[in-house]
Amino acid sequence: MSSLRVVTVNVNGIRAAERRGGVPWLVEADPDVICLQEVRATGEQLHEALAGSPLREYHVAHSEAPDKGRAGVAVLSRDQPVAVRDTTGLPGMDGLGRWIETDLVTPVGPVTVVSAYVHTGEADTPKQVDKYAFLGAMDERLAGLRRSVSRRKGHALICGDLNVAHREVDIKNWKGNIGKAGFLEEERGYFDRWFDRHWVDLGRHLGGEGPGPYTWWSWRGQAFDNDAGWRIDYQIATSGLAERASSARIGRAASYAERWSDHAPVVVDFA
Repeated sequence: MSSLRVVTVNVNGIRAAERRGGVPWLVEADPDVICLQEVRATGEQLHEALAGSPLREYHVAHSEAPDKGRAGVAVLSRDQPVAVRDTTGLPGMDGLGRWIETDLVTPVGPVTVVSAYVHTGEADTPKQVDKYAFLGAMDERLAGLRRSVSRRKGHALICGDLNVAHREVDIKNWKGNIGKAGFLEEERGYFDRWFDRHWVDLGRHLGGEGPGPYTWWSWRGQAFDNDAGWRIDYQIATSGLAERASSARIGRAASYAERWSDHAPVVVDFA
Protein backbone atom coordinates (compact mmCIF):
# COMPACT_ATOMS: atom_id res chain seq x y z
CA MET A 1 0.00 0.00 0.00
CA SER A 2 1.28 3.44 -0.88
CA SER A 3 1.99 6.06 1.75
CA LEU A 4 0.29 8.70 -0.37
CA ARG A 5 -1.93 8.42 -3.42
CA VAL A 6 -2.87 11.51 -5.44
CA VAL A 7 -5.41 11.62 -8.26
CA THR A 8 -5.87 14.56 -10.60
CA VAL A 9 -8.60 14.85 -13.23
CA ASN A 10 -10.51 17.43 -15.24
CA VAL A 11 -14.05 16.31 -14.45
CA ASN A 12 -15.67 18.39 -17.23
CA GLY A 13 -18.28 19.51 -14.70
CA ILE A 14 -18.55 17.71 -11.35
CA ARG A 15 -22.33 17.35 -11.58
CA ALA A 16 -22.11 15.76 -15.04
CA ALA A 17 -19.24 13.55 -13.89
CA GLU A 18 -21.27 12.39 -10.89
CA ARG A 19 -24.18 11.42 -13.16
CA ARG A 20 -21.83 9.49 -15.46
CA GLY A 21 -20.10 7.53 -12.70
CA GLY A 22 -17.07 9.69 -12.00
CA VAL A 23 -17.56 9.94 -8.25
CA PRO A 24 -17.73 6.13 -7.77
CA TRP A 25 -14.57 5.86 -9.89
CA LEU A 26 -12.76 8.28 -7.60
CA VAL A 27 -13.96 6.42 -4.52
CA GLU A 28 -12.73 3.12 -5.96
CA ALA A 29 -9.30 4.65 -6.68
CA ASP A 30 -8.94 5.14 -2.90
CA PRO A 31 -6.88 8.36 -3.04
CA ASP A 32 -5.62 10.41 -0.16
CA VAL A 33 -5.78 13.60 -2.22
CA ILE A 34 -7.92 14.45 -5.25
CA CYS A 35 -7.30 17.45 -7.48
CA LEU A 36 -10.24 18.49 -9.67
CA GLN A 37 -10.38 20.90 -12.57
CA GLU A 38 -13.36 22.33 -14.46
CA VAL A 39 -15.55 21.78 -11.42
CA ARG A 40 -18.11 24.19 -12.93
CA ALA A 41 -20.12 24.44 -9.73
CA THR A 42 -20.71 26.51 -6.65
CA GLY A 43 -19.40 25.24 -3.35
CA GLU A 44 -22.88 24.04 -2.44
CA GLN A 45 -23.26 22.19 -5.74
CA LEU A 46 -19.86 20.54 -5.32
CA HIS A 47 -20.78 19.27 -1.88
CA GLU A 48 -24.13 18.01 -3.20
CA ALA A 49 -22.32 16.03 -5.92
CA LEU A 50 -20.18 14.36 -3.25
CA ALA A 51 -22.92 13.91 -0.66
CA GLY A 52 -23.94 10.38 -1.65
CA SER A 53 -20.42 8.97 -1.49
CA PRO A 54 -17.56 8.50 1.00
CA LEU A 55 -15.96 11.60 -0.55
CA ARG A 56 -18.35 13.65 1.57
CA GLU A 57 -15.92 12.99 4.43
CA TYR A 58 -12.99 14.60 2.59
CA HIS A 59 -11.94 18.16 3.34
CA VAL A 60 -12.71 20.38 0.35
CA ALA A 61 -10.73 23.43 -0.76
CA HIS A 62 -12.51 24.99 -3.72
CA SER A 63 -11.93 28.06 -5.87
CA GLU A 64 -14.89 29.06 -8.02
CA ALA A 65 -14.59 30.90 -11.31
CA PRO A 66 -16.18 34.36 -11.51
CA ASP A 67 -18.28 33.14 -14.46
CA LYS A 68 -20.76 30.53 -13.27
CA GLY A 69 -20.57 27.18 -15.01
CA ARG A 70 -16.94 27.65 -16.08
CA ALA A 71 -13.52 26.61 -14.79
CA GLY A 72 -13.24 26.08 -11.03
CA VAL A 73 -10.63 23.98 -9.23
CA ALA A 74 -10.61 22.00 -5.98
CA VAL A 75 -8.42 19.87 -3.75
CA LEU A 76 -10.09 17.14 -1.70
CA SER A 77 -8.04 15.58 1.10
CA ARG A 78 -8.61 12.95 3.76
CA ASP A 79 -6.81 15.10 6.30
CA GLN A 80 -7.54 18.71 7.03
CA PRO A 81 -5.11 21.09 5.31
CA VAL A 82 -2.79 23.17 7.43
CA ALA A 83 -3.47 26.12 5.09
CA VAL A 84 -5.42 26.92 1.92
CA ARG A 85 -4.66 29.66 -0.60
CA ASP A 86 -7.11 30.21 -3.44
CA THR A 87 -5.18 33.06 -5.04
CA THR A 88 -1.56 34.06 -5.36
CA GLY A 89 -2.25 37.73 -6.01
CA LEU A 90 -0.28 37.52 -9.23
CA PRO A 91 -1.63 39.33 -12.31
CA GLY A 92 -2.97 36.83 -14.80
CA MET A 93 -3.85 34.27 -12.12
CA ASP A 94 -5.76 36.12 -9.42
CA GLY A 95 -9.42 35.20 -8.82
CA LEU A 96 -9.96 33.12 -11.96
CA GLY A 97 -10.93 29.81 -10.36
CA ARG A 98 -7.90 28.22 -11.98
CA TRP A 99 -5.43 27.82 -9.09
CA ILE A 100 -5.74 26.64 -5.51
CA GLU A 101 -3.03 25.59 -3.04
CA THR A 102 -3.31 23.42 0.06
CA ASP A 103 -0.58 22.68 2.59
CA LEU A 104 -0.88 19.11 3.83
CA VAL A 105 0.93 17.00 6.39
CA THR A 106 1.47 13.59 4.75
CA PRO A 107 3.41 10.38 5.40
CA VAL A 108 6.05 11.59 2.92
CA GLY A 109 6.42 14.96 4.65
CA PRO A 110 4.82 18.40 4.29
CA VAL A 111 3.44 18.81 0.77
CA THR A 112 1.91 21.85 -0.88
CA VAL A 113 -0.60 20.44 -3.38
CA VAL A 114 -1.88 22.66 -6.18
CA SER A 115 -4.84 22.05 -8.46
CA ALA A 116 -4.40 24.11 -11.63
CA TYR A 117 -6.42 24.63 -14.79
CA VAL A 118 -4.61 26.49 -17.55
CA HIS A 119 -6.61 28.21 -20.28
CA THR A 120 -7.21 26.29 -23.49
CA GLY A 121 -6.12 29.28 -25.57
CA GLU A 122 -6.48 29.93 -29.28
CA ALA A 123 -3.52 30.99 -31.39
CA ASP A 124 -3.40 34.66 -32.41
CA THR A 125 -6.47 35.65 -30.37
CA PRO A 126 -7.10 37.36 -27.01
CA LYS A 127 -7.67 33.87 -25.56
CA GLN A 128 -4.02 33.09 -26.19
CA VAL A 129 -2.99 36.36 -24.58
CA ASP A 130 -4.87 35.28 -21.45
CA LYS A 131 -3.19 31.89 -21.57
CA TYR A 132 0.28 33.40 -21.76
CA ALA A 133 -0.56 35.76 -18.89
CA PHE A 134 -1.54 32.77 -16.78
CA LEU A 135 1.52 30.74 -17.78
CA GLY A 136 3.73 33.71 -16.93
CA ALA A 137 2.13 34.03 -13.51
CA MET A 138 2.44 30.30 -13.02
CA ASP A 139 6.12 30.48 -13.92
CA GLU A 140 6.66 33.08 -11.20
CA ARG A 141 4.60 31.16 -8.66
CA LEU A 142 6.44 27.89 -9.29
CA ALA A 143 9.73 29.61 -8.56
CA GLY A 144 8.31 31.01 -5.33
CA LEU A 145 6.82 27.69 -4.27
CA ARG A 146 10.07 25.86 -4.82
CA ARG A 147 11.92 28.36 -2.62
CA SER A 148 9.22 28.23 0.04
CA VAL A 149 9.04 24.45 0.38
CA SER A 150 12.82 24.20 0.31
CA ARG A 151 13.04 26.53 3.33
CA ARG A 152 10.45 24.41 5.14
CA LYS A 153 12.12 21.14 4.10
CA GLY A 154 8.93 20.14 2.37
CA HIS A 155 7.67 19.34 -1.12
CA ALA A 156 5.35 20.74 -3.75
CA LEU A 157 3.10 18.95 -6.24
CA ILE A 158 1.38 20.74 -9.14
CA CYS A 159 -1.58 18.78 -10.47
CA GLY A 160 -3.93 19.63 -13.26
CA ASP A 161 -5.08 20.14 -16.78
CA LEU A 162 -2.28 22.37 -18.07
CA ASN A 163 -3.54 22.37 -21.68
CA VAL A 164 -0.08 21.99 -23.24
CA ALA A 165 1.41 18.88 -24.82
CA HIS A 166 5.06 19.26 -23.93
CA ARG A 167 6.73 17.11 -26.59
CA GLU A 168 5.89 15.33 -29.84
CA VAL A 169 5.37 12.07 -27.94
CA ASP A 170 2.62 13.80 -25.93
CA ILE A 171 0.24 14.22 -28.86
CA LYS A 172 -0.79 11.62 -31.42
CA ASN A 173 -1.13 13.98 -34.38
CA TRP A 174 1.65 16.41 -33.52
CA LYS A 175 2.40 17.35 -37.12
CA GLY A 176 -1.20 18.36 -37.72
CA ASN A 177 -1.21 20.55 -34.61
CA ILE A 178 1.93 22.59 -35.23
CA GLY A 179 0.98 26.24 -34.83
CA LYS A 180 -2.14 25.47 -32.80
CA ALA A 181 -2.83 26.27 -29.15
CA GLY A 182 -1.67 23.51 -26.88
CA PHE A 183 1.38 22.74 -29.00
CA LEU A 184 2.86 26.17 -29.64
CA GLU A 185 6.60 26.53 -29.24
CA GLU A 186 6.25 29.38 -26.75
CA GLU A 187 3.83 27.39 -24.57
CA ARG A 188 6.11 24.36 -24.59
CA GLY A 189 9.03 26.59 -23.66
CA TYR A 190 7.54 27.19 -20.22
CA PHE A 191 7.58 23.44 -19.60
CA ASP A 192 11.18 23.21 -20.81
CA ARG A 193 12.17 25.79 -18.21
CA TRP A 194 10.24 24.15 -15.39
CA PHE A 195 11.70 20.74 -16.05
CA ASP A 196 15.16 22.28 -16.36
CA ARG A 197 14.66 23.86 -12.92
CA HIS A 198 14.34 20.57 -11.10
CA TRP A 199 10.56 20.18 -11.39
CA VAL A 200 9.81 16.60 -12.47
CA ASP A 201 7.04 15.51 -14.85
CA LEU A 202 5.96 12.36 -13.02
CA GLY A 203 3.77 11.06 -15.84
CA ARG A 204 6.73 10.99 -18.20
CA HIS A 205 9.29 10.11 -15.52
CA LEU A 206 7.35 7.00 -14.49
CA GLY A 207 5.41 6.35 -17.70
CA GLY A 208 8.28 5.75 -20.12
CA GLU A 209 9.40 7.64 -23.20
CA GLY A 210 6.10 7.39 -25.07
CA PRO A 211 4.35 8.01 -27.32
CA GLY A 212 1.61 8.64 -24.78
CA PRO A 213 0.01 7.52 -22.64
CA TYR A 214 -2.54 10.24 -23.41
CA THR A 215 -4.98 11.85 -20.99
CA TRP A 216 -7.46 13.70 -23.22
CA TRP A 217 -9.47 12.69 -26.27
CA SER A 218 -12.15 14.66 -28.06
CA TRP A 219 -15.72 13.53 -27.57
CA ARG A 220 -16.13 13.82 -31.33
CA GLY A 221 -15.42 11.23 -34.01
CA GLN A 222 -13.20 8.22 -33.35
CA ALA A 223 -10.51 10.01 -31.35
CA PHE A 224 -10.93 7.83 -28.26
CA ASP A 225 -11.27 4.54 -30.13
CA ASN A 226 -8.18 5.34 -32.21
CA ASP A 227 -6.27 6.67 -29.19
CA ALA A 228 -5.76 9.96 -31.02
CA GLY A 229 -5.16 11.85 -27.81
CA TRP A 230 -3.10 14.48 -26.04
CA ARG A 231 -1.15 14.23 -22.78
CA ILE A 232 -2.11 17.52 -21.17
CA ASP A 233 -2.87 16.44 -17.58
CA TYR A 234 0.11 16.43 -15.25
CA GLN A 235 1.49 15.80 -11.82
CA ILE A 236 4.69 17.85 -11.51
CA ALA A 237 6.77 17.46 -8.35
CA THR A 238 9.77 19.06 -6.74
CA SER A 239 12.78 16.78 -6.99
CA GLY A 240 12.66 15.45 -3.42
CA LEU A 241 9.04 14.39 -3.77
CA ALA A 242 9.71 12.92 -7.21
CA GLU A 243 12.21 10.58 -5.58
CA ARG A 244 9.35 9.22 -3.46
CA ALA A 245 7.05 8.61 -6.46
CA SER A 246 6.74 4.87 -7.06
CA SER A 247 4.15 4.56 -9.84
CA ALA A 248 1.96 6.57 -12.19
CA ARG A 249 -0.98 5.39 -14.25
CA ILE A 250 -3.69 6.81 -16.45
CA GLY A 251 -7.27 5.84 -15.59
CA ARG A 252 -8.37 5.46 -19.20
CA ALA A 253 -11.92 4.14 -19.54
CA ALA A 254 -12.31 0.66 -20.99
CA SER A 255 -14.64 1.95 -23.72
CA TYR A 256 -16.12 5.18 -25.08
CA ALA A 257 -19.44 4.38 -23.40
CA GLU A 258 -17.76 4.15 -19.99
CA ARG A 259 -16.13 7.58 -20.14
CA TRP A 260 -17.27 10.06 -17.52
CA SER A 261 -15.07 12.95 -18.74
CA ASP A 262 -13.16 13.76 -21.90
CA HIS A 263 -10.05 13.57 -19.67
CA ALA A 264 -8.66 10.51 -17.89
CA PRO A 265 -7.41 10.69 -14.30
CA VAL A 266 -3.68 10.63 -13.54
CA VAL A 267 -2.92 8.53 -10.45
CA VAL A 268 0.44 8.72 -8.69
CA ASP A 269 1.59 6.74 -5.67
CA PHE A 270 4.32 7.95 -3.34
CA ALA A 271 6.11 5.48 -1.09
